[in-house]
Amino acid sequence: MTAPRHIARYSPDNTAAEADGRLRSPSFERNFAPIRDALRPYLDGQAGTVLEIGSGTGQHIAHWAGELPGLAWVPSDIDPRHHASIAAWAATVGCANLAEPLFLDAAADWADDPAVRALGEVTAVLCCNVIHIAPWAVAEGIVRGAGRVLAPGGALILYGPFREGGRHTGAGNASFDASLRAENPDWGVRDLDGVAALAAAAGLGPARITRMPSNNLVVAFARQTR
Repeated sequence: MTAPRHIARYSPDNTAAEADGRLRSPSFERNFAPIRDALRPYLDGQAGTVLEIGSGTGQHIAHWAGELPGLAWVPSDIDPRHHASIAAWAATVGCANLAEPLFLDAAADWADDPAVRALGEVTAVLCCNVIHIAPWAVAEGIVRGAGRVLAPGGALILYGPFREGGRHTGAGNASFDASLRAENPDWGVRDLDGVAALAAAAGLGPARITRMPSNNLVVAFARQTR
């Protein structure tokens, strides 16, 4: 399977490969614990399934599965290269609650995928560092699909940089945004108001924001009662 160009990329410049096939992201060590702690208010004490869209190297979800063993964790990615890395990280961590990765195209109607439908309603849909390195159609697809698969009260949780009120939250984010748009005009740091509008249209509640290091945010939208 060939990965569509609209999906986030992990290039040799920003990952290192281990002999067993694991891709290792240099950002993992500095952001794993802050993201994990930001997820806990939504996931601690919960049962059910967490579906991650765009799991990339798989390094994060493999460790989250170990930290939050009461949940079933389902990674997904459209890029076959990442599936080998996800499987290798799963073998390394050895968590029985980490499923095999699904092939999902976030810009498509992934909620209709038979493998997703087999999961039933999910506790959370998680997506980290994807929507700014993909066209807007990917953000639309992620939010639309989450509105269909989340259980009432379940959360769509996004992590990454955002603009707020049309403005960047720091000079670093502004520079990053410019570099993304120079690489691909369809990419760029997204405005939180625009994402919130997608969420409202999908039946998801107002944004709950956790401010993170390096001007990133964890943004959660709860599924309203059907």
